Amino acid sequence: MIYSMTAFARRELKASWGSAVWEIRSVNQRYLETFFRFPEAYRSLEPVLRERFRKKLQRGKVECQLRVMLNASNNAKINVNQKLAAQLIQAAESLPIEGPSSLNRLEVLQWPGVVEAQEMDMDAMSKDLLAEFDLTLKDFLAARASEGENMAALVEQRLVGVLAEVEKVKARMPEVLSWQQEKIRNKFEEAQVELDSQRVEQELVLLAQKLDVAEELDRLVSHVSETRGIMKKGGAIGRRLDFMMQEFNRESNTLGSKSINTEITQSAVELKVLIEQVREQIQNIE
Repeated sequence: MIYSMTAFARRELKASWGSAVWEIRSVNQRYLETFFRFPEAYRSLEPVLRERFRKKLQRGKVECQLRVMLNASNNAKINVNQKLAAQLIQAAESLPIEGPSSLNRLEVLQWPGVVEAQEMDMDAMSKDLLAEFDLTLKDFLAARASEGENMAALVEQRLVGVLAEVEKVKARMPEVLSWQQEKIRNKFEEAQVELDSQRVEQELVLLAQKLDVAEELDRLVSHVSETRGIMKKGGAIGRRLDFMMQEFNRESNTLGSKSINTEITQSAVELKVLIEQVREQIQNIE
């Protein structure tokens, strides 16, 4: 299967402790890069999530965001150690200091151990959040696969166009060579230059070899077949496809440099346009 590097997924979780929203988005990137936007209290999840991304993705710039909304009833509760507070006040009043005690209520509360915050069950919350993350990641991969299928269809259309241009050039080449040979003979006749017929034939053969693009056309057909094979294999194929585009461009450039006919030149230009369109698509393929 072919995967796009451009995708987005979002899921919302509702639990007894509150609600949370996961969002994952990505764009094309040469390598895999992951970025996280989390509340500080949930930073401990990052190493786990980074590893899960690494197991599922090969390339792309991925941003993962988590938003958590806790229920008011589940916020951390404050408990006061009444016994310790009473001991502090009693100790303060027993000091041999004249006048009222200098220890007020706020100072008592600030004493270590007097105020205890009841911690929420973070393990249970983390379990819920990770389970929902896995579902979001699954949706994200499905979105990448769906976009990848669309890209594969567009690439196939362009490959069909490349083959059509190759066949057009093949069909025109005998006529182009014959026209060029006839043009040279006419110039010799107009200049009234008498040349050895064998020498003329040798020159015409050399000209035909120089203008022959059969090898370039065969390579273009071979490149189309290789590209289709790579796409059929699927997986992380973006780099291999990018290499194939370089090979396509090399052959189309050679075809253009050998062209002596307007129609052949137009086909060479159309090939370059098609190849560039394919290259634009594969920039987003993983």
